[in-house]
Amino acid sequence: MDYEDIEILFAEDSMEDAMLTVRALNKSGFTNKLLHVKDGAEALDFLYCRGMYSERNPKSHPKLLLLDLKMPKMSGMQVLEKVKSDENLKSIPIVILTSSQEDPDIAKCYSLGANSYIVKPVDSNNFFNAIKELGMYWMILSQPAF
Repeated sequence: MDYEDIEILFAEDSMEDAMLTVRALNKSGFTNKLLHVKDGAEALDFLYCRGMYSERNPKSHPKLLLLDLKMPKMSGMQVLEKVKSDENLKSIPIVILTSSQEDPDIAKCYSLGANSYIVKPVDSNNFFNAIKELGMYWMILSQPAF
């Protein structure tokens, strides 16, 4: 895979949620440049060109980072905090895509610099539509800072 063309970095440990999200983005035409990683540590490896991503160009950034909050190894909140505190990465829009409706999680994510916080709808049709609109907004309408 050519990691230089990745536009959406998607960190999600639930394979079921990942498949639904990828399917919705695919139907919207946004998955040809998507990379799904299974935890926060792998997301940071990609962004910092470490491990299996060491050959990747460090100046090539995704246009969007989709993060689940509750992941093994490193949580989405930890990834959010790391990315938004890094001068080279902080302009990447980060959308939290999670099942947590906890007010402290929402407030903390926004205070750390999340651009959006979306609670995954339980109903798969609503989830599909939410992802489709998310892709449309961030990949077509929103203008990147870099």
